[in-house]
Amino acid sequence: MNVSIEYVAADGVARITLNRPDKRNAITGEMMSSLREALQRASHDSAIRILLIRGAGKDFCAGLDLSEVLKNAENADAAFASARRLGDLYIAMRRHPKPIIAAVQGRALGGGAGIATASDLIVATESAYFGYPEVKLGFIPAIVATMLRRAVNERQAMELALTGEPLSAPRAHAIGLINRVIPDAEFETAVESYASALAEQSATAMSMSKALLYETDGLSFEASIEAGVQANVQARMTDDFKRGVERFLKKS
Repeated sequence: MNVSIEYVAADGVARITLNRPDKRNAITGEMMSSLREALQRASHDSAIRILLIRGAGKDFCAGLDLSEVLKNAENADAAFASARRLGDLYIAMRRHPKPIIAAVQGRALGGGAGIATASDLIVATESAYFGYPEVKLGFIPAIVATMLRRAVNERQAMELALTGEPLSAPRAHAIGLINRVIPDAEFETAVESYASALAEQSATAMSMSKALLYETDGLSFEASIEAGVQANVQARMTDDFKRGVERFLKKS
C-alpha cells in the first residue's frame, strides 16, 4: 500500500489516514488506488465494523493533485482514466458493506470534499470548512456533485458549485452536509468515542441499514416500502437480531 495512505486496525475500527500533509493531503492517482485497497482490506476483515478516514496534519484533503490533473489533461485517455479512477473510488465507498466516517479538520476541498461526502457520516472541527472551488480554476465539480446533490437541496448545491466559496463547518451542519460539529480541542477524543460507540453496534444491522438507505434513493414510495419489507424479513432471520431480542426480553 502507498505510504501516503496509512491503515491501522484496532478495536473494530479501521483507521485510514491520508498521509501527505506537506501537500495538504492532495490526492494522486496512486493514492486513489491505495485507498481502494484499504477499503477492500477492511471489507474482508470480519473484525472491522467501522472505517474512519482522516487527514494527516492540519487539513483533511485539499482535493486532487492539480499538477497531476494538468498533466493528464494533455491526453484524453489519461484524463478519462483519472476521472474514472476517482468515480470508482466514490462508488466503492458507497457500496462498501461497512459504515465509513470522515473526520474532517482544516480544509476539505474539491475531491477531498468528495471523499468526505462519499462517506456515510461526517464529523468536523468547528474551524473546518468545505468547498468546491473548481469554478475558480475554470473547472467543474462534475463527479463530487453527485454526492453533494444528494446531501443538500438543489439551490444550495448550485450556489456551492457556481460560487466556489468555502462553507464553514457550522454552516455545513446547518444545511445537512455533515452530521456533527465538534470543538477543536475536543475533536480527537470525540472522534474516537464516536467511532468506538458505532463499532459496538450490530455489524449486520449497520450493513443492512446502509445498503437499504442508499438502495431506496430515487425509488417510488411503493418501491421503497417493498425494499423495506424485504430488508425487514432478512433482518429478522439474522443471529444478531435473535440475540438482541433475547437480551432485551431478559431485562424486561
